[in-house]
Amino acid sequence: MITIDTTNICSHLQKKLFEEGGEYHRLWMAMQDDPELTAVVRSRQLHVYRHCKKVLVLAGKSAPKMIREDRISELLPEN
Repeated sequence: MITIDTTNICSHLQKKLFEEGGEYHRLWMAMQDDPELTAVVRSRQLHVYRHCKKVLVLAGKSAPKMIREDRISELLPEN
């Protein structure tokens, strides 16, 4: 299970991640069950890593940034 310090995370991103109907809630739930993933809050954004390599950056108001191909990216909503 991933635990992060939510005090410095953007409020828009908090809603998208943690609320039941949020855009990234499915992704957050999948991250909880994947022991290879870690996450860190930097500059109010969530940076997601697999095996110490950044794969994804989630922000509150801007589009997610896919850094590397990863199966977790399949859970992002289609725009």
